[in-house]
Amino acid sequence: MPTPAEIKKALLQAGFEIYRTRVDAVQVAERVRENLLMDSGIVVSAEPLRVGFVVRAQRNDFPGAAESQLFERARGLAEAAIARGYAEGGTNIRHVRDPGDEERTLDTWCEVQLEKPVASLELAVSEVGFALSLEKTVLPR
Repeated sequence: MPTPAEIKKALLQAGFEIYRTRVDAVQVAERVRENLLMDSGIVVSAEPLRVGFVVRAQRNDFPGAAESQLFERARGLAEAAIARGYAEGGTNIRHVRDPGDEERTLDTWCEVQLEKPVASLELAVSEVGFALSLEKTVLPR
């Protein structure tokens, strides 16, 4: 199994930006808002070697929807990934707080974590490219 340092090196050589390297994984940077801000929803974990990412639906985009409906909307974004061998690894409800007032919630995100084990570092790099190509936030119609 490759170490996080080896994973980071391979990702950098492939042209990806790194958001953060942890003891057990490397988070890949995604540019948002016209390349001004970085976010990270894609991770390559070392043991076992796997690629994961998060898709989400935001309550502010669907104000009348129940949490179960928001999760189903998020899962809709995952169809191409499921067909490629990803599996749901869990769900999370994330409350986005106002930085000036921790008691105030600005938005609620219903997130679905997807994961795929990979047999080699080369496959992990390929899967990162695939994950970057996907839309990860449900857009209102």
